[in-house]
Amino acid sequence: MAAVSPIQKSRRSPNPRRAAVLNFVKIAIIIFLVGGSIWLLLNHAEWFENPAIVKSEVVQWGAWGPLVYMLLYAVGPSFLVPGAVMTIAGGLAFGTARGSVYSLIGADVGAIVAFGAGRFLGRSFVESIVGPRFETMMKRIARNGFQIILYLRIVPVIPYNALNLLAGATPITFHDYFWASMIGMIPGTILFAFLGDALWHPLSARFFLALALIGVSLACGEFWRRWSKVKLEG
Repeated sequence: MAAVSPIQKSRRSPNPRRAAVLNFVKIAIIIFLVGGSIWLLLNHAEWFENPAIVKSEVVQWGAWGPLVYMLLYAVGPSFLVPGAVMTIAGGLAFGTARGSVYSLIGADVGAIVAFGAGRFLGRSFVESIVGPRFETMMKRIARNGFQIILYLRIVPVIPYNALNLLAGATPITFHDYFWASMIGMIPGTILFAFLGDALWHPLSARFFLALALIGVSLACGEFWRRWSKVKLEG
């Protein structure tokens, strides 16, 4: 008669110590982000309102300015600095062409990092941060990830970093998220950099052209959503 082998413990059984360490790291990340946001609000509130000040901070680094700018763009939205402000500052500092390139690189790096943070923190943790009103959005991203991320990059009705965290907490593939973000951020980034460049002459034809093109881009994004029947209600 064959001996009965002892029942082995499941390899998937939770490790209390590992779970405690992960929870500690998650809480530390949240404290870091909240603390950094409070520090920015108290010490650099002007960054939220005046892109020219962000531009002056970058330009003083000279040849290192582009790298400093891209790093600021990668981490700035995590600390509540609006992405549009950063892009306009890039247009002010470097002109439309270089400002667009530097902004896209910084935005893409920031989007990837925040997506990874959302995936690491997990769905329940992200929901506790962004609130239950985004639960329906998370479900829709899970079903139509590429289309919805693409639309929300063109028409940013959800804050940039909140969207990154939400996407990371859903089952969307990184491939779909990455390419939807890359493609969707191109029009707005170029146009806001163009607007920043045109701010040197705020009553010029270029300035009003930039505003008009931004409006057209948003309208095209909304038209595409309605045509593709991507649902965002709720």
